Amino acid sequence: MSEQKTNKEQRYDRQLRLWGDHGQEALENAHTCLLNASATGTEILKNLILPGIGAFTIVDGHKVTGEDVGNKNYYCSTINRAQAATEFLQELNSDVSGNFVEESPDKLLDNDPEFFHRFSLVIGVQLPESTCQRLGAVLWSAGVPFLVCRTYGLVGYMRLVVKEHTVVESHPDNALEDLRLDQPFTELRNHISSYHLDSMDKKVLLLISNTTHTTDIFNISKKIYLISKMWRMPTLYRLHIEFLIDLNENGAPEEEENFDEAIKNVNTALNPTKTSAFWMMARGVRDFVQNEGNGSLPVRGTIPDMIADSDKFINLQNVYREKALQDAAVVSKHIQSHLQAVGKPSESISEQDIKLFCKSAAFLRVVRCRSLAEEYSTDTFQKDTITSCMDSPDSEMVLYLMLRSVDRFYQQHSRYPGVYNYQVEEDISKLKLCVNSLLQEHGLSVNVKDDYVHEFCRYGAAEPHTVASFLGGAAAQEAIKLITHQFVPFNNTFIYNAMSQTSATFQL
Repeated sequence: MSEQKTNKEQRYDRQLRLWGDHGQEALENAHTCLLNASATGTEILKNLILPGIGAFTIVDGHKVTGEDVGNKNYYCSTINRAQAATEFLQELNSDVSGNFVEESPDKLLDNDPEFFHRFSLVIGVQLPESTCQRLGAVLWSAGVPFLVCRTYGLVGYMRLVVKEHTVVESHPDNALEDLRLDQPFTELRNHISSYHLDSMDKKVLLLISNTTHTTDIFNISKKIYLISKMWRMPTLYRLHIEFLIDLNENGAPEEEENFDEAIKNVNTALNPTKTSAFWMMARGVRDFVQNEGNGSLPVRGTIPDMIADSDKFINLQNVYREKALQDAAVVSKHIQSHLQAVGKPSESISEQDIKLFCKSAAFLRVVRCRSLAEEYSTDTFQKDTITSCMDSPDSEMVLYLMLRSVDRFYQQHSRYPGVYNYQVEEDISKLKLCVNSLLQEHGLSVNVKDDYVHEFCRYGAAEPHTVASFLGGAAAQEAIKLITHQFVPFNNTFIYNAMSQTSATFQL
């Protein structure tokens, strides 16, 4: 078992640093369904199979054609696309289980819509608008995340459809440390009080908060100064720190690294400890905040690296770590009582999960997307959002309108514009009519340049592998976010413009 674990750690070393053992476990327990093994679809699966997703199922009723062979290197026979893709993709990682269903998504929706309820995530690739809406409604009611992906010429498109997605570990950039210097807990206050200043040879900088008065005590070179409520003004606080630093015999400030460090970090270290109403949604943490926490979240239990004596740093680190464990234990008791009240076993939530939740309490996120039905309905269409984005005629939003227009073209003609070379010129006028009818139907007073109509006809619904490869990587990244509940997925529409190498997200 240990040897197997070591091999896995070596294979997945870099990704384990990103989402940890628990994230990898979630990935390995996931079962993803891919609809249509096109160039984009196989690129997405490739980027999920390599990091070790547990299982995948491909649903595709098409046979391998010459176009498929030209789009990618997976196919070289005339068997079903789902089977061919499954066989070749499984060679990438023997630990991943692959399955395939030789049937079109529409037939499955007709005969067995509950088939899709079993998956952790469903990814629909190159699907017609009607199929997306039907499947989106089924998955929306079942609470299964649905990721729509599409490569159309030099345009990439993704749409996330999920009623509610919670993120425990959002991994924010530049997160402020949870030091509680403005509201020190008892253990921290006792630890600071344990320093005997008279016996210290080196200069130290200490911050102690009085429990009855908002008074901070700075002790520098055995001198004590009282500064009332000054922590609320970091700029003024910085000036006082600089003023309190002793001067040497030449009148210059003493060169002490920890003094410089204190000045540099005063703005972030002294951030007030606040509690947002959002965190009350987590019931166990809410109870802690309202009772034992005295209005504060559980201590995170980490401190930043700092210039300090190793022993003193470790002692201070242990103070925060032990306090975090104590807070997590209290939260756990609240959670256990709630579990008992609803008749669920206490082991249904592990202690490890509770500790992780408490550690991440300040960074929890909830993503709520609009359904496809809301997006396409004329009553709930995001008219104002689209109009504001179209202030620039070359905004990525125009690509969204063009994709909606080619779908309308498909509904009317059962094919996409420009798929046959001899019809490109003829399709330009037809597609322009579709664009105008879409704008008129939704009351959009925006201008779509003829250049885009011509370009989309020239695309001929092609799926260039370069664009499919980029979109495959981006979609796999979002899929991993959804599966691991780590990092924050986009909400809810992503457009990639390969012509200008730009991208944008919209809430539609």
